[in-house]
Amino acid sequence: MPSDPCDPLRKQGYQFFLKASSAALKPCMWCKRALAGGDMCYKHQFYGIDSHRCVQMTPTLRCNQRCLFCWRSFEHEPKEAEECPPETILSGIHKFQKKALAGYNAVLDNTVTDERWQEALDPRHVAISLSGEPTLYSRLPELIDLFKSKGYTTFLVSNGTNPDMLRRCHPFQTYVSLDAPDKETYQKVCRPLGDYWDRVRESLLLLGSCRSAIRVTLVKGLNDVAPEQYAAIMQDSGASFVEIKGYMYLGYSRNRLARENMPEHAGVRSFAEKVAAACDYRIKDENELSRVVVLERMR
Repeated sequence: MPSDPCDPLRKQGYQFFLKASSAALKPCMWCKRALAGGDMCYKHQFYGIDSHRCVQMTPTLRCNQRCLFCWRSFEHEPKEAEECPPETILSGIHKFQKKALAGYNAVLDNTVTDERWQEALDPRHVAISLSGEPTLYSRLPELIDLFKSKGYTTFLVSNGTNPDMLRRCHPFQTYVSLDAPDKETYQKVCRPLGDYWDRVRESLLLLGSCRSAIRVTLVKGLNDVAPEQYAAIMQDSGASFVEIKGYMYLGYSRNRLARENMPEHAGVRSFAEKVAAACDYRIKDENELSRVVVLERMR
């Protein structure tokens, strides 16, 4: 009997909302660190998001790109028999988040306090960013509206290949990836399964009308070129923020890239300064541990 392609993901901690669907939840390391009294992720520093109250999930693991820097396994992308209904995802948030964090309540002490544990079981933020491309989920606007109706703050992270879907979505903050300054570099680094560069550019132009961020994953020796071209695209977008983050040598990306492709924070900062010098953005903050610099649009 052939093995279930989801089994390797389950072993990594993925919680699936429905057997026939690839909608899944998995707490990130920052959620667990924050729960244990450690550091929170840079979203707390930049946007005030409490990591231990944040759910990392995706309504689908399907993706239409094969980015070299992606930490997921393309070989373990499951085939979906059906899409998971938004109501099923919503009803499973608390259940599967608690299941994924099981064990922490058994070590309540000076690090994992009962107060923080109870807060973790009552998440307030949903990062739609686990894996896959969420805009391939046909009911994404409905899911986001449902989360909002229940008081969740939603962060939507997209590769920008589906601008028509992004137009219909109204999360608290929209992220669109910009991982190349031109089409040629985009094809080489992101390896799209279609001709999507113009769609990405179209999605970026939507960001001026909402709270938004452009996410750049900087891979040393591959896309850390032409900062002025990145700047021109960002300037046209009108996005509220730009996050320039260094590639991390993690997961299955280690089969495609070398450790040398991971830039030091100083390199990320230097590149961000060059981008800022060529457009109406200024450096707002940075997090050396995560190798990320955030730029803010000057009004």
